Amino acid sequence: MRTAAYLIKKLLSASVTLAIISLLIFGVFQLLPGNPATIILGVDADPLQVQALSEELGLDAPPLQRYARWVAGLFSGDLGRSVRYQVPVIELIRQSLPVTASLAALSLLVTVALSVPVSIYLAKNNNKKLPTFISALMQVGIAVPSFWLAILLVMVFAVVLRWLPSGDFVPFSQSVSGALRSLILPAAAISIGTTAVVIRYLKNTMLDQLSMDYVRTARSKGLGKNKVLYRHVLKNALLPAITMLGMIAVDVLGGSIIVENVFNLPGIGRLIISGVGNRDFPLVQGLVFYLALTVVVVNFVVDLLYAAVDPRIRLK
Repeated sequence: MRTAAYLIKKLLSASVTLAIISLLIFGVFQLLPGNPATIILGVDADPLQVQALSEELGLDAPPLQRYARWVAGLFSGDLGRSVRYQVPVIELIRQSLPVTASLAALSLLVTVALSVPVSIYLAKNNNKKLPTFISALMQVGIAVPSFWLAILLVMVFAVVLRWLPSGDFVPFSQSVSGALRSLILPAAAISIGTTAVVIRYLKNTMLDQLSMDYVRTARSKGLGKNKVLYRHVLKNALLPAITMLGMIAVDVLGGSIIVENVFNLPGIGRLIISGVGNRDFPLVQGLVFYLALTVVVVNFVVDLLYAAVDPRIRLK
């Protein structure tokens, strides 16, 4: 019963958040100075062309009517029509999302697979020389920007060694192995920094938990060090790591703009640059709502993971 109430509460909160976000997105675009049709076509455009584009964008209707029409379109999956590409915005997002989602999934998988065992090792051997060196190496991973890593990986593995392609994404429908090969370098460029961040937070949290009274109590009752570490300490230390992974997932699913452009990936990041560069207002407006929806959905999933890891959150 309490679990159902928790889920309902979170769903209602997410729904209210999306409603407020939709109102803000629409309002901000209405506050932009000038006629969007004139901005898109240019100040020297034919007035008839401006009028035709205004009617196409629905700018001749009252604001409330335009907002109601836009919200109705959101429910039906109609985000408008791109001025630059002359296709529905939802179609452009649908074409770009598999690339970004595949890159995000691979990056998060590498991040989790590396950060959890390394963090446990560093927490168990905090005062030894090798863990100290690894911790220093993690600081370098945090400090180095992803675009520099991307260029370096291309130079080493694509240009010099010629082991992996430097770009041009191969769809999974054509070749699974080719798609994975084209995602290895961009996923590495992203996951190196994200892994370093998660290791830092998870290791520090585990060290804090190891100094808690409940750890000494568990050890005094005869529980082994590893059992206490994996059954109690790791579980309590996962909450801040889950938060960090949620932030990383939002960042990557929102389109790693620089990395996607370095590797010429047709993902959300490149679509954002195209929409902004061409002043494609319907496309930008649809992408902003997609980003907002991504944040809300990922936060909802993070809340569910919180409740799964620590039932006290759900009970409260």
